[in-house]
Amino acid sequence: MHYQRTFKNLVAGFALAAWAVLAAAQTAKPNVVILATGGTIAGAGATTANSASYAAAKVPVDKLIAGVPELKDVANVTGEQVFQIASEAFTNEKLVQLAKRVAQLAAQPGVDGIVITHGTDTAEETAYFLSLVVHTDKPIVLVASMRPSTSMSADGMLNLYDAVVVAGDKASRGKGTLLVMNDEIHSGREATKRVNIKTNAFYSQWGPLGMVVEGKTYWFRNPVKTHTSQSEFDIANIDTLPMVQIVYATGQMYPEMYEGAMKLGAKAIIHAGTGNGSVANYMVDTMRGMRAKGVQIIRSARVPDGFVLRNGEQPDDKYDWVVAHDLNPQKARILAAVALTKTNDAKELQRIFWQY
Repeated sequence: MHYQRTFKNLVAGFALAAWAVLAAAQTAKPNVVILATGGTIAGAGATTANSASYAAAKVPVDKLIAGVPELKDVANVTGEQVFQIASEAFTNEKLVQLAKRVAQLAAQPGVDGIVITHGTDTAEETAYFLSLVVHTDKPIVLVASMRPSTSMSADGMLNLYDAVVVAGDKASRGKGTLLVMNDEIHSGREATKRVNIKTNAFYSQWGPLGMVVEGKTYWFRNPVKTHTSQSEFDIANIDTLPMVQIVYATGQMYPEMYEGAMKLGAKAIIHAGTGNGSVANYMVDTMRGMRAKGVQIIRSARVPDGFVLRNGEQPDDKYDWVVAHDLNPQKARILAAVALTKTNDAKELQRIFWQY
């Protein structure tokens, strides 16, 4: 009987211990690192009525975190101030620096997700760049706001909370870099800023991937273009980016606009064409001449939605030009710069634009 009681006690003890471990695992909060870079989400206005006029990049990361006490309920959050700038000041050098830090953090076993606070003006470019060069399946989430924290209608507090929820959600893994604002979860590849004074600033022509409602994520689709852990590009092998310039097409164009970029050292020109990436007939010879000198010509479109058809408006095969597919000019610039670190072959570049 004594041995039976001892055995039963041991079994009960093991069961209790197993239950405790399971309970701890179920209640353990994810570890999320917030990398702050500045922007409106860290901005401050003169009064609470200033929602559109303010100074960006004023509030440090520790105050951002302290301003959302609910974060502690959803994750173990730590912060790091990488930059304190308005996002229009994000240079190629800063993109590379940020990506290397993100990759370092993503490689740490104790980090479950990364949130990057960013200005809205170039958040879509940073999001796409990270999606191309950081090899991880862990969530990388960019977040921003359209109104400073001092505004009576500030949107940054909820956006930051939602971003941490997404970064800590296991269901966010393997979906590439994300951008979270206004309760929506967007693909970093597809999100683009479409409004400059409203909180629903970001839009994806193929629709958001999901939503965040009261601290819970709801997913509706997955991105299908190659990204992050499947990418052939790796920030570990990139220290600088080649110059790529955008030329915006209008009803009156001048050869000097393109030639000036080439003289500055541009390795590729993103032609932000009208309609289907159209090129004025009187500009074709100039652009063909530049291609003959080794400069890549990539036809994008200034039209917000749709995509540029290869050989649609111009005989791209004949001219050895590239089309940007559904990427807008600013995202096409990012992909071209990354792709040019590996190849200068137009056919390879076109394959990359289809794939990514």
